[in-house]
Amino acid sequence: MSVVKINVLTVPAEQREVLEQRFAARAGAVENSDGFEWFELLRPVDGTDQYLVYTRWRDEESYQAWLEGPRKAAHQGGAGGERPKPAATGSELWSFEVVQQAASKQ
Repeated sequence: MSVVKINVLTVPAEQREVLEQRFAARAGAVENSDGFEWFELLRPVDGTDQYLVYTRWRDEESYQAWLEGPRKAAHQGGAGGERPKPAATGSELWSFEVVQQAASKQ
């Protein structure tokens, strides 16, 4: 059964462009991971400051393997362990199991 992980990122208005550019630059960072199925970065349009980072995985084990491997390495920073200041001021992770799904019939 597929699992969905939604990372809810609180992003101040002045950091939105920075966040979106960083995600655009990640090019393939998750797409080549075993068990990865889908990714979407959702920009808020209703006055909230929360972005949603949606990922879908074959199973919890695939997500955990990515979390402890490629994701951990990517967030360690560059040479000397330096990394840029986060664009988000807060983060919360939501987890779901897919129990029903449908696709367009067109």
